[in-house]
Amino acid sequence: MTPRVSVVIPAYNEEDLIAHTVRAASSIPGVAEVIVVDDGSRDDTKGTAKRAGATCVVELGRNVGKGGALNQALKSCTGEILLLLDGDLGPSAAEGAKLLEAVQNGTADMAIGVPSGAYPKMAEHISTLAPKSGGFGLVVRVARLGIKLLTGRIMNAPLSGQRALKREIVERAGGFESRFGVEVGLTIDAVRMGYKVVEIPINMVHRATGKDVRGFRHRGSQLFDVLKALCKRTLWR
Repeated sequence: MTPRVSVVIPAYNEEDLIAHTVRAASSIPGVAEVIVVDDGSRDDTKGTAKRAGATCVVELGRNVGKGGALNQALKSCTGEILLLLDGDLGPSAAEGAKLLEAVQNGTADMAIGVPSGAYPKMAEHISTLAPKSGGFGLVVRVARLGIKLLTGRIMNAPLSGQRALKREIVERAGGFESRFGVEVGLTIDAVRMGYKVVEIPINMVHRATGKDVRGFRHRGSQLFDVLKALCKRTLWR
């Protein structure tokens, strides 16, 4: 029997792109349900996702962060395989099919997407919705080094949120790590438990983090959460 697939999309203030993301995710062959978690958005992310055809929209009364949103989604998921996608991917979310295929055919227990920056027209559109990127890569370097020290693996995209994985990985790990520590925690936990983790090139684009005050604040929070996830797993080696 073919394992049931649940797409999970955590979203915060994504009303401008969530409809495109939901429709693209729904078009992926084998997807049984698309679950959107509205993480305390101040815009109409919830309504837009519903109108776009999301199977279920979980509305959180306040922003709990990505990890908390994903943990809430687990309560509504029915799939044995999870496809995690960011809410701002737009039409490029359809590339999730490549990740899903790797898990379905046994190539991987968890497949992580490594963006290559295709979909130029959508990339251009998204770039108008947020300040230009150009992050300094500190968080990525810290995440990559931490994963290497704790698992021996060198990841090209240690912070990629686009992943297909067996649900049992999350359940055995005790749930998702809080906030922005999700990806680092998930990778380390999966490798340590003996699951096969692979990275796969994908043509996905999403909203970039700018160099303004909000961008620096975001990177600061992300760095804190990544360090927290790494420290926790260093103590529990």
